[in-house]
Amino acid sequence: MQELLHSLLVGVSLLLIAEGVLPFLKPNLWREIMAKAIASSNTNLRVLGAVSMFLGLILLLLARS
Repeated sequence: MQELLHSLLVGVSLLLIAEGVLPFLKPNLWREIMAKAIASSNTNLRVLGAVSMFLGLILLLLARS
């Protein structure tokens, strides 16, 4: 159980690091991207989310094998 919690903590930590890179390095670009995301339709955001989850799953499966 502790190994699972450790892996989850590492994964969340890496996610937060990756999410913070763009706002830290290019805050104006990040604002533009967020404005476009807010203006996007729900369908476009759902497709983007599905593609992101699929790629994450593929990367996870590759990393685990």
